[in-house]
Amino acid sequence: MSHQPEDLGDLDGDVYVSPRHLASTTATGDPALAPLLALGWELQHDDLANVYVSAPDRRVRLGYLPEGDDDGLWRINAYKDSFGPPVWGVCFNDRVPTEFVQAFTTVLATAYEQGPDAYLARPVAGTDEHDPFLAIVPLLSQGWEMDGPRWNVITVNAPDGRAGMEFTTGDLDPEAELTTRAARWHLWAGKSADRPAWYATASTDTPVALLAAVTECVADPAPLPRWREETYSYIKGMAQLTPILPPAPTPLDVRRAVASRRPAALPAASVPRWSTTSPPALPGRRR
Repeated sequence: MSHQPEDLGDLDGDVYVSPRHLASTTATGDPALAPLLALGWELQHDDLANVYVSAPDRRVRLGYLPEGDDDGLWRINAYKDSFGPPVWGVCFNDRVPTEFVQAFTTVLATAYEQGPDAYLARPVAGTDEHDPFLAIVPLLSQGWEMDGPRWNVITVNAPDGRAGMEFTTGDLDPEAELTTRAARWHLWAGKSADRPAWYATASTDTPVALLAAVTECVADPAPLPRWREETYSYIKGMAQLTPILPPAPTPLDVRRAVASRRPAALPAASVPRWSTTSPPALPGRRR
């Protein structure tokens, strides 16, 4: 099945990476920041080039931290009280495909516009909209499989075994969920969950709609465009690279191309109508 787009004008890359979970960062945060900045959220930065984006009421905050203390490049937290502890926290490390972060911030922007009942909606098992299982459904629908039973962990793995999502049951340390990989949700790609090329974590009370936005993007079968020479932008040695080819020309394209190469005809000599003046003689061949 071909995933060649009809219009390559906005495509940034010379190869497609598939499956898309074996892509990596595009090394620019702008696409993922854009949905929040479009709402008028405040943007600040420090002297180290770290960027901080805050909702007008300071109840949702994002940090883009290329010079942070660890590889947690993106950290997003939400609060009931802007001066209290976070209700939930999400972290994307520095190699997560930027498109996955953008999927998260796009739905976060929508949820924020809807109010606290949306962006602070706690997962509740057995409900129609907030059941944690809904975050896994997009992966299962694309052939990811449930792993064998493990003590207190539910796992789904990609068909190629190069990505997985883990949901930990039981009680967890709320502070550790926000500062380590010991969180309720753990999404990864690479050799294994213990040695991932990239990973993302989400704490217990992260709204299911935000999680599902990420897993829907991860599960999308369409490949992601990247530049072959920028090997940081995909997991080298694992990802399949396919050249991006221009679309086949249509008959109209062919006719236009032929017309553009046809030599221009010499203009015909003309005499003004009703004139009695003869046209000047054309120069003869030089000897």
